[in-house]
Amino acid sequence: METFNGPDLLINGVSKAGGGEYGKVKIDGVGTVEGSVASVTFDANGITKVHGDLITGELDSDGIFRVDGLLTARKMKIDGKMKVKGSLKADYCSANGILNIGGDCEIEQFDMHGAFEVQGLLNAGRMELKLQGRGKAREIGVESIQVRQASRSVWGKLWSWMLPKFSPELQVTVIEGDDIDLEYTEADIVRGNRVLIGKGCSIGLIEYRTELKVHPGAKIGKEVKTGG
Repeated sequence: METFNGPDLLINGVSKAGGGEYGKVKIDGVGTVEGSVASVTFDANGITKVHGDLITGELDSDGIFRVDGLLTARKMKIDGKMKVKGSLKADYCSANGILNIGGDCEIEQFDMHGAFEVQGLLNAGRMELKLQGRGKAREIGVESIQVRQASRSVWGKLWSWMLPKFSPELQVTVIEGDDIDLEYTEADIVRGNRVLIGKGCSIGLIEYRTELKVHPGAKIGKEVKTGG
């Protein structure tokens, strides 16, 4: 990640600031950045809006965060609700809440606890999803993916007012990867090397190379073993 030599940006209370290059950005309260931002770190507590793109080394958001453009980060920690109108690219993302991405999403390591929607393609190295609400993407391409329903926790009770009233399940057209381990997933096509289909799944077509295990209660349209 590039090092930016700009000044630090600090917002306390309700305030606006211009875009540009910064060292550290810290927002406590209601902060709006008018324009694109590049920073070493971006720490937001409260309600934050960026009217442009955001490029940062580390993003830590607690509350409600909105980016009108693209978001690129090396490391992300999200607690609350985030909406990105454009695409998202990150090496690591830990999200606890609700994530909404208007474009494509590319994350090397993606740990999601809550609910999400990616309107474009979702590509990841490793994905672990613990769903409190609905997870939705058009297509998912991964090295490994595990999908589970999250246990009812204190977090779930506190944030239940924010979660859309959908059942906790993953809805996707295509999942393609190496190691695929699914529960409570609805997909048209699942393609993988080793595929485990657990409870609560409804899959139209499964194409697997070396291993397939299916829970007795899962609904499968067709299973095809492919060569190699």
